[in-house]
Order: sequence, then C-alpha cells, then structure tokens
Amino acid sequence: MDPRPRLTNDPDLAATTFAVIDFEATTPVGARPEPIDVAAIQLRLNGGTWVQAGRFSQLMRPPQHAPLTPFDTAQTGITPQMVAAAEPAAVVLAALDAAFASDQPCLLVAHHASTEAGMLHDYRDHCPNLAHTDLLDTVKLARVLYPQLPSHKLDTLLAHLGIPQPPGRHRALPTSRSAVPSDATAAPTPRNSGASTSGPPSCTRGWHWTTRRACRSWTGAPSAPGSS
Repeated sequence: MDPRPRLTNDPDLAATTFAVIDFEATTPVGARPEPIDVAAIQLRLNGGTWVQAGRFSQLMRPPQHAPLTPFDTAQTGITPQMVAAAEPAAVVLAALDAAFASDQPCLLVAHHASTEAGMLHDYRDHCPNLAHTDLLDTVKLARVLYPQLPSHKLDTLLAHLGIPQPPGRHRALPTSRSAVPSDATAAPTPRNSGASTSGPPSCTRGWHWTTRRACRSWTGAPSAPGSS
C-alpha cells in the first residue's frame, strides 16, 4: 500500500472550489480581443469525489469595433447570427461573477490562462470577484509534469492522456468539459443561452493532471492582472 497520504484527503484542497473557465473571442486588428463565448464549471471535492457545483455557459455580442470575422467563425463555429441577439460581455460577465460568488476559497483553472486573465481584467468593473481570483495555468503545470512533450497545447495533452477531443472543441463549454473528471457528479441545470451541454465526458486524468500540484503550489499560482 502506498504510504503517502492521498491528495484527496488534503483539507486545503477540500476547502477550495476550482472553476474551470474558458473564453472564445474575436480577433480585431489593432484592438484587444473581445469575448464572444464563455463557459465555467465549478468543481469541489466531497468525500473523495469531485462534484460539479455549478456551470455557466453563454454567448456574448461583441462591440461594433470588434465584429466576428470569417476567421473567428472558422475557428469557433460561432456565426454573427448566433451572437446578434446575445447580451454584451459586460452583462454576461456580471452574471457569471454573481453566479459564482462564494465565501469559500476559489481558484480559476484555464489552459494558457493569460488569455482568460486578460478578458477578466478588461471587464474587471463588471466581474470584480473573478478578476481578483488567482488563476492556475495548466500549460505551466503540463510543462512540469510532461517535459518530454514537444508541445503543451491542449490538443497535444488530450492526445497524450488518451482523452477524446469533445465535439466543438473550440467552443468554450466543450473546452472546459475536457478538464472535468468523468466520474464527477452532475452539476445543477446550467445557466446558458442555448449553448449545447451534450458531448462525451472527459477522462478523469484530465482533471487530475490539473489538480495534482494545485494545493502544493498555491502561493505560486498566477494571478489575473491587477489582482491582489
């Protein structure tokens, strides 16, 4: 028997809510990217089992200076018609901020987290809680855990870990789902604007390689710009 204590017995880990978050955005020339799709899945450890404690998925209407381009549509599958009637990012991110508000310790999890940090920082007046929450960058973790890989892009890691790519991989919700263990109990009914929540569950390893070092590297977790 392995004499080392199980990570799932760590009280700091059990007290922490992990929120896997992903954005899709437009790519305007000469301006900051603007979010058009966001998804976040809350996970908590309960009795050694990961529990989906909340889920949010919604499209956003980009501002006029940063419209969807053919490149954006080819990359994400999101069309101008899909976002024409959506709320703007300020409204959507304020709703996400309120939905995920909690007194419990929270850590955001994202792949190449500087992208998510930048989006949250740009809209920090509307999502102040999320904008000041530490971010755990799974790219940096993967470089430590799998230094032999030629790349640490998400698709490369999914292939290395034997995790099937979910349908619509370049939408925010499927990307977030790829880091959720397949044995996690179901979340409450998601708050969304019609985004699909279907698709095959991910492999449990997809979440464990994210959390393996989380509670050990707490003080070194990257923060969103301007976070305290």
